Amino acid sequence: MTSWPGQPVTVVAPATSANLGPGFDSLGLALSLHDRVQARVAESGVDVQATGVSAGQRWRPDQHLVVRAMRAGFEATGGQPPGIAIRCRNAVPQGFGLGSSAAAIVAGLLAARALAAAREAATDPAGMLADSDVLRLACEIEGHPDNVAACQAGGLTIAFDTGAGLSVVRLTPLAGLAPVLCVPAVPVATSTARRALPDQVPHADAAANSTRAALLIVALTSRPDLLMPATEDFIHQRYRASTMPRTATLVATLRAAGIPAVVSGAGPSVLAFTVDDRAADAAEVARIAAQVGAPWRVLPLRVDAEGARLVGG
Repeated sequence: MTSWPGQPVTVVAPATSANLGPGFDSLGLALSLHDRVQARVAESGVDVQATGVSAGQRWRPDQHLVVRAMRAGFEATGGQPPGIAIRCRNAVPQGFGLGSSAAAIVAGLLAARALAAAREAATDPAGMLADSDVLRLACEIEGHPDNVAACQAGGLTIAFDTGAGLSVVRLTPLAGLAPVLCVPAVPVATSTARRALPDQVPHADAAANSTRAALLIVALTSRPDLLMPATEDFIHQRYRASTMPRTATLVATLRAAGIPAVVSGAGPSVLAFTVDDRAADAAEVARIAAQVGAPWRVLPLRVDAEGARLVGG
């Protein structure tokens, strides 16, 4: 066994939008907005430094999500290092339904896997901790699979439980798909959005939602003309409207203008789907958002096809 590496590793992890309308707790899409985590083994203790989004937020270093994920990764690969030091450059808004916790968790697990592999002089980090184990650990920390699956795999993902464990199918979205995010100024806690959901939904709504979720896969991969009906949700967005009324208004206004729009994850951000070379674009989304109030930060993005990954520097 060799010693812990002295050099840091760097991971970039994308923002994600879950649900995408009817794909509740199963569908996820990776977006071209990234957190960057540089991690190294320290002589002792835990040191966390953050810049960018929510840099002023206070936390106990040992409770930071990246640190917690690294601890879980090290435990799964054979043992803890003497100390951990991380530098986070955050671009994913926290508390806005964009998978910031998933990005932190997946980044921490991949960083721990890479450092453990360097300690063992392993040529393949996945040999220390398989991708399926990364997904399992990430889900255990996060509590649900949709965001972590999309963050890890990139592209469009369907996460599901086989009965023997979690699994993910990754699909390649349309090359011209151009998601546009509308981020309000005030976050909404995921727990608040969850509490707004009923214990049961009518059978007719569940059946309609099932149809739309199936249609959404077709729309996002080959038939953009179906995006409007395919993004219609029957089981969660209407119940959450009272907790984020401006979000509900913007979704309704965009859809009335012919732009497929959904609540991003648990909200309160809105995800609008535009497609290259079609009439509606980011400028039109921004124009409509400006009329709804808030204000909204409008971000034209693309789909991240790679998912979380090690990078140089």
